[in-house]
Amino acid sequence: MKPFAIDTTNGICAALFIAFGAFFALQSLGLEIGSAFRMGPGYFPLALAIVLLLLGVIILVQAVRFESEAIGHIAWRGMLLILPAPIFFGLTVRGLGFIPSIFLTALIASFASARMKPLTALVLSAGLTLFASLVFSYALGLPFRRFGPWLPL
Repeated sequence: MKPFAIDTTNGICAALFIAFGAFFALQSLGLEIGSAFRMGPGYFPLALAIVLLLLGVIILVQAVRFESEAIGHIAWRGMLLILPAPIFFGLTVRGLGFIPSIFLTALIASFASARMKPLTALVLSAGLTLFASLVFSYALGLPFRRFGPWLPL
């Protein structure tokens, strides 16, 4: 029989999930919870905290039962280009407008892969921009500016 061992990678992940879940559960208990039919301001944060806690417990059980492989290479390029892309969109959508913000966000995120060629990135970004503007602006009729005040059009 094997001695008790815990997979450190999944153990750390489980500990983070449980810690964040417990923190947000305690924070939401200071708010009015309400009921499922009449939700208070603390209902949704408490529900998400419980989901985090459950996921943490599931990952912890997996960490105790199975041994996994070590963490490999960290894709820094992907993290440095994909994570800021939605932040960039949020900061520029009002000033640049929907179409230029979507295009530039897709262009930034597309270079997360080292294999992405500039022409392919431009075509991909243009296609995504066309699709998003057709769906959100024309099909759904969402009220936003296609081009913002920062652009002299």
